[in-house]
Amino acid sequence: MGCFQVFEDHEGIEADIRRRLAGLGGGPEARSSGQRPALLVVSPRAALRSPITAACRTALLPGDPPLAQLALQAASAVSYGSGPRNTLTLSSRTGDRLWMALQRELVTVQGQVVERQEFPWRLSPGSSPQAALAVAGALLLLGISPEQLSSPPQKSSR
Repeated sequence: MGCFQVFEDHEGIEADIRRRLAGLGGGPEARSSGQRPALLVVSPRAALRSPITAACRTALLPGDPPLAQLALQAASAVSYGSGPRNTLTLSSRTGDRLWMALQRELVTVQGQVVERQEFPWRLSPGSSPQAALAVAGALLLLGISPEQLSSPPQKSSR
């Protein structure tokens, strides 16, 4: 699956990714210090606040301006947000049910291609739609299929 790292500002994105991965029966490798992550996820609020310097294989970034100063070394980048130029966007919302749209194909960190499509997503309690886009994008890039993402998130066992 590959390791991942999340730059966030107390948005619960990493916890949501890990909870959903565990609910699907898997999880990525832990990132050890000095190890370059396969996937780097930058949250909406982290993108606003401070300069980010990192190296990764794939970066998942908010595509809606403004972005803080980014010094990324990445082989590829995928954007998420409400703008039409983003790879992953929201197409509609009804209560806690979102419809996400993959505007163009993307390549997972394992090299698999995910085709353009729309899929439903259940918003976690207290999560923003922008954070949900970051979580869904990370899971897609880690190799979780859109069909698997359509199932409701598992409850935390705490």
